[in-house]
Amino acid sequence: MSETPVSVPKPLDCCVRELMQNYFRDLDGHRPTGLYRAVIDEVERPLLEVVLEVVNSNRTEASQILGINRGTLLKKIKYHQLT
Repeated sequence: MSETPVSVPKPLDCCVRELMQNYFRDLDGHRPTGLYRAVIDEVERPLLEVVLEVVNSNRTEASQILGINRGTLLKKIKYHQLT
């Protein structure tokens, strides 16, 4: 039985787009480096926190919601010191 991927709701896409446009506008022409990693670092921790809260810290369920394996989730929890 395969699971159908759930598409990301449009409002999240709009929020990210707006935030990134504001970010570049605030840079006033300066060009950042390492932007991808910076964005992931800013987003990953609160994403994990909220998902873990929603599932009452059930790591198996959290990994399913996130679409990552449980081992990867555990590494991310350790990296962000969410234990």
